[in-house]
Amino acid sequence: MATGFLAACKEKKKPSLSGEEPVEKVDFLEAYSLKKTPLEFNQSILNSRENDSFRISKKVFTQFIPDSVLDKISGKAAKPKIFPLARVVSPDDETYLFSKIVLPGKNHILVSCFDKKQQYGGSLDLIQPVKSSAYEETGGVDARFAFYRTVKMKKPDGSTAEGRDVFSFDAETKSFQLIMTDPVEDRITELINPIDSLPVKSKFAADYTKGKMNLVSIRDAARSGRILFFIHLEQNNGTCTGELRGEAKFISPTKAVYTKPGDVCQLEFIFTTSSVSLKELAACGNWRGVQCSFDGSFAKKKKMVTGKKKK
Repeated sequence: MATGFLAACKEKKKPSLSGEEPVEKVDFLEAYSLKKTPLEFNQSILNSRENDSFRISKKVFTQFIPDSVLDKISGKAAKPKIFPLARVVSPDDETYLFSKIVLPGKNHILVSCFDKKQQYGGSLDLIQPVKSSAYEETGGVDARFAFYRTVKMKKPDGSTAEGRDVFSFDAETKSFQLIMTDPVEDRITELINPIDSLPVKSKFAADYTKGKMNLVSIRDAARSGRILFFIHLEQNNGTCTGELRGEAKFISPTKAVYTKPGDVCQLEFIFTTSSVSLKELAACGNWRGVQCSFDGSFAKKKKMVTGKKKK
């Protein structure tokens, strides 16, 4: 039994999991406090500040959970902070660990399964960063060990819509399988551009679009040779979304690049008189869903001209 396995080393002094030295699996598992189901995590837990004394180093974490799991969330070059949240044990003696993955401005909650022999099975990115303030996510596990992600959306009229995905761990395939989905059907159909009111005097400052729900907004920056931008994308019938706001620097007359310390994302902007093309130079997965990309070309939107009609 898993509980017996963990109890065997109770009296041993627990090593630090924040260093670079290897640790025993029992010490890694016991870093996660044992909880009962049902168990739920909300947005406030996702955004709360954790105590660094409980931090698990990437070196120790990837001793037991493949580094490809973290790379998919943060990219290979990123240095995520990892914190243990909880451990639950199923009637079949499977152990599930909930970990908080902290990245610059964006956090995730990851659930990982270990079988009754304490062998790693698979992981699920259970709670992901919300792409808009109109959305809120919660996630957890119920008493039947079904893992769920709930998305609530506040609509412009003040009402709410809710969607839900439910997953179950499949021991045969060693993966979490989607067993039920109830999507948020009423998506927001009108974009709110947070930089819309900023100046548009520089050469390429404008709005660039591709369909109604894909926008690249460019505005003047305070510093010469730079631009402010806001990007919103919706792809795959709205099932994959992303947003990114920041400042890019021109490296040639028609090319600007977004880079920011602590953010693995690098994004290139190539301007023409009638369009802008985006290219991810380094993965921007912190800011979008895994099934879509910021790459693409966007047409310049014509400015509305107001004033007196010519006689």
